[in-house]
Amino acid sequence: MSKKLAELSPAAPARKPALDHELLLGSLPHPILVVGEGNQIVYVNAAAEAFLSMSTALLLRLRLDDVMAFGCPLLSLVDQVRESGSTVNEYGIELGSPKFPSPRLVDVFSGPISEAESLIVVMLQQRTMAHMIERQLTHRAAARSVSGMASVLAHEIKNPLSGIKGAAQLLEQSLSDEDRVLSQLICSETERIRNLVDRMEVFGDERPLTKEPVNIHDVLNHVRRLAESGFARGVRFIEDYDPSLPPVPGNRDKLVQAFLNLIKNAAEALGEGNSEGRIVMQTSFRPGVRLSVPGTDARISLPLMIQIEDNGSGVPDHLRPHLFDPFVTTKHNGTGLGLALVAKIIGDHGGIIECDSEANRTMFRVLLPMQDRSHYDGRSVLHRPVPANDRRA
Repeated sequence: MSKKLAELSPAAPARKPALDHELLLGSLPHPILVVGEGNQIVYVNAAAEAFLSMSTALLLRLRLDDVMAFGCPLLSLVDQVRESGSTVNEYGIELGSPKFPSPRLVDVFSGPISEAESLIVVMLQQRTMAHMIERQLTHRAAARSVSGMASVLAHEIKNPLSGIKGAAQLLEQSLSDEDRVLSQLICSETERIRNLVDRMEVFGDERPLTKEPVNIHDVLNHVRRLAESGFARGVRFIEDYDPSLPPVPGNRDKLVQAFLNLIKNAAEALGEGNSEGRIVMQTSFRPGVRLSVPGTDARISLPLMIQIEDNGSGVPDHLRPHLFDPFVTTKHNGTGLGLALVAKIIGDHGGIIECDSEANRTMFRVLLPMQDRSHYDGRSVLHRPVPANDRRA
């Protein structure tokens, strides 16, 4: 009888495994901090250690004010949570820290811990790559709009310009020396407009690139030699190359044009007669960077990073969101097409470009795909006599 009762009775519920909250928080990919009275840091997870580039032992001896730069929006946000006693979220704020090479764009989620009113939990979600890709798509859209305008200008302006210049040259033969200056002015101005239209016409070229394996260090060394013999004469170049980089699938001439524009931009930012001016050319391999292809489930790897850094005056804050848009420039005689053309060339190679700038430090960072190893002879490309990792000034 007791055996039957045992068989009929419902099975005892299985015990749930004990959840280690420390392990749970440590496995989260987003930085999490808990701060107490006086903004004393009382807990950080592993992601926060990596984000702040400091160990847990060190962080637990510091206040949030010691870790963040003076006036950082995160500090006022924590104060707001403490005063209101409720959750506060902020999106797209810049965090500055002595440990950061440049401010980092993050979303912040913060709120009080109900069991301990003096404790506030803060979770950070870095937006650098997502924001970079979003910005790059905007740059490409802007370049496409210029493409349409360029094709119209090519047909509607270049032909009349040729007629104007030809007529001015014919008139010049029968003019006095005093009036001949005016006809020459007409010719020079029409030629200047024609050159501008020719530069814009490049944006209308939608033909696919003919690509081949390109050693990016060959490209950078060629660009440096051109710069040193011309517009960047006297500027100190520092090269920090990763010699193990695989080739880039691309068009060598287009890549030379893009990086020559970036070096020229850096040299102009330094100004003439700047004895302390320097340009750092750096390459590295970052295998974790991937870009989603719109409309598909495919993800393109962009592991090759090429960075051009200068210690010039930097980019004004109001120009940064529009830096790669056409006709945006801070130069007195600039057309604003140089960086827009760079963005188009990098986009045509399947890559992205972004700029970080602060006082005395501006970095243009290019991320490119690498050549599929099944389509090239690795030894013939990788082991050419290029002074890679030439860390010289």
